Amino acid sequence: MHARSALFDVYGDHLRARGSQAPVAALVRLLDPVGIAAPAVRTAISRMVMQGWLEPAQLAGGRGYRATERAGQRLDQAADRIYRRAEPEWDGTWHLAFVDAPAARSARSRLRADLAFVGYAELVDNVWVSPFERAELPSLLERAGATVRTARAQDFDPVPTGAWDLEALHTAYSRWLATADDLIAAQLDAHDDEDEAAFAARFHLVHEWRKFLFADPGLPAALLPDDWPGRAAAELFASEATRLKPGTDRFVARCLDA
Repeated sequence: MHARSALFDVYGDHLRARGSQAPVAALVRLLDPVGIAAPAVRTAISRMVMQGWLEPAQLAGGRGYRATERAGQRLDQAADRIYRRAEPEWDGTWHLAFVDAPAARSARSRLRADLAFVGYAELVDNVWVSPFERAELPSLLERAGATVRTARAQDFDPVPTGAWDLEALHTAYSRWLATADDLIAAQLDAHDDEDEAAFAARFHLVHEWRKFLFADPGLPAALLPDDWPGRAAAELFASEATRLKPGTDRFVARCLDA
């Protein structure tokens, strides 16, 4: 587990409802049970400040860091998808984005990753498709310095679900279902303190589940097979995340109040 991605999990899953801020010492305490050492935490914080995800804040508990507005938007988008808060109805049409990509290679790479993150797939060069018009599209294009023309289409032959690797996603969900219980049990057994154990188990659970944000485009049920394992995986995740939350919240409160 990388310190930077672990910090994103901390801010998104534990600090968003607590002002999106915490002293450095509390961040170190929170990441200790998941094996992230203090120097790695501090290095990751510095990088996230340079990248525009965190900003310094003087807090009651000492020097700390607050999620920026940009980070808050990204964390809220991720939370909606992690916890499947919004399942929009599909009207049967497809949203097409004809993107005039930026010239810089690094900017193009970031734009491609951002488009995939919000659920688009590339049909052909610079033509992206999604069953939904994603609200995040204008802001991520503006940030990349790219322009776009959009259209809606209804009759695709064949249906463009082949733009996503659904076979690999099917395999990943099936593997997650087969290993989630062992992942949780291992963390619960590894910590003597019950609240710390709940925190560590839930943290690893969410961290592994979060990876699907970069792989699962959130296609509507009408486009997925009846035996799609993502449904059972989502039910298991929601059940275990809820079960572990009370102990997790107590541990987070202890770390912030210490």
